[in-house]
Amino acid sequence: MMTNTQTRGYISGPRPKLGAEAAEAEPVKANIKRKVSDEEWEAQMPKPSGYHLLIALPDVEEYYHDSTLLKTTDQMHKEYIMSIMGIVIDMGADAYSDKDRFPEGPWCKEGDYVMFRMNTGTRFRVNGKEFRLMNDDSVEAVIPDPRGIMAV
Repeated sequence: MMTNTQTRGYISGPRPKLGAEAAEAEPVKANIKRKVSDEEWEAQMPKPSGYHLLIALPDVEEYYHDSTLLKTTDQMHKEYIMSIMGIVIDMGADAYSDKDRFPEGPWCKEGDYVMFRMNTGTRFRVNGKEFRLMNDDSVEAVIPDPRGIMAV
């Protein structure tokens, strides 16, 4: 049974153009990368709630370290989704606020590179860039210099 907020595959937004309108319309160009303004990024980024952290994953290198050998798309995707580190972009209002669980205070702060387990958190993309929302206690280490660190 569907609720009021669910649809049956109907297209939301502007109505599709029909007949003469469609002939005059500009063709849709798929997979075109466009410059996204800082304001658009801000508007599209989710704000972590409660005890969650917003983590940006680092970009994956196209070439193997100290080599001219190009990685396959599959290899780059695997490295991206199996990442074990990222940078803290934002923190929910309740992150690290539990004094019983975090008696020494927060484990990290915004701008820190952190290490976490593979597949931790909720994965999502904004404008082609992958992010994760994860619990504050999922951080296992703060990384002073992330260069050269990779999962094995």
